[in-house]
Amino acid sequence: MMNNTTRTSNPVSSSTAFGTRIRDSILRIGALLQKEVHSYFNSAIAYIVIIFFLSFTAIWLFFIQRFIVRNIADLRPYFAIVPSLFIFLIPAITMRSWAEERKLGTAELLLTLPCRESELVIAKFLGACTLLVTIIILSVPIPLMVNPLGDFEAGQIVGQYIGVMCLGSALIAIGLLISSLSTNQISAFVLTAVTFLTLSLIGQINLLLEPPQPIAAIINWGSLTYHFRGFEIGLIDTRDLFYYLGLMWLGLYLNIKVLIWRKLN
Repeated sequence: MMNNTTRTSNPVSSSTAFGTRIRDSILRIGALLQKEVHSYFNSAIAYIVIIFFLSFTAIWLFFIQRFIVRNIADLRPYFAIVPSLFIFLIPAITMRSWAEERKLGTAELLLTLPCRESELVIAKFLGACTLLVTIIILSVPIPLMVNPLGDFEAGQIVGQYIGVMCLGSALIAIGLLISSLSTNQISAFVLTAVTFLTLSLIGQINLLLEPPQPIAAIINWGSLTYHFRGFEIGLIDTRDLFYYLGLMWLGLYLNIKVLIWRKLN
């Protein structure tokens, strides 16, 4: 008589295989990320963006806003200008990510690599975020320099920098998506800047038209600058945090879908 046996999966083997897949995925992302960072810092655009951001924000704070003369221990004017700068600086960072790959014909090569589309997108995203983090780190001397001049709240400044990072990361994700849909760097830059400008100014509709409160709330919800107001004063509101995280996730998710579509076609 033949005995019937039931096969059961080995939890240890399954967890080991899962861990191996995660490790291999991280290694692939790391290799791609190294390429992206090398590409950014071997081009003039990274240094132009860094120098322009640091120079303009310093001039804005000390000369246009006359920070010293105001004699107020508050860096809100410094951080308030960041969304306006990002409208043009983030497109300059992301415009070449996918559009340049398509122009050079290397996008098809990337899609043939033994990597998932999600790994390619994450590597591009982290590469651009590396440049963003570099900008943020290099701007830290400004708060450190003015700190002896007044009683600044360290927690408030940390909250403001978290807002800058959240805003920048969300815009990078959207910028990468638009770059993946563009045929060249110029069109990617223009379309991204126009998109950011629209998302930033959409809140002005409430001031011009004074719509009913429910409609005004919906308009504000879609505004980039509206969700940054709390961060300007160092206030971390979970609603604003989830807005930027959701925008970032949406941009990355759609970017992955665009790559899959291009690979199939």
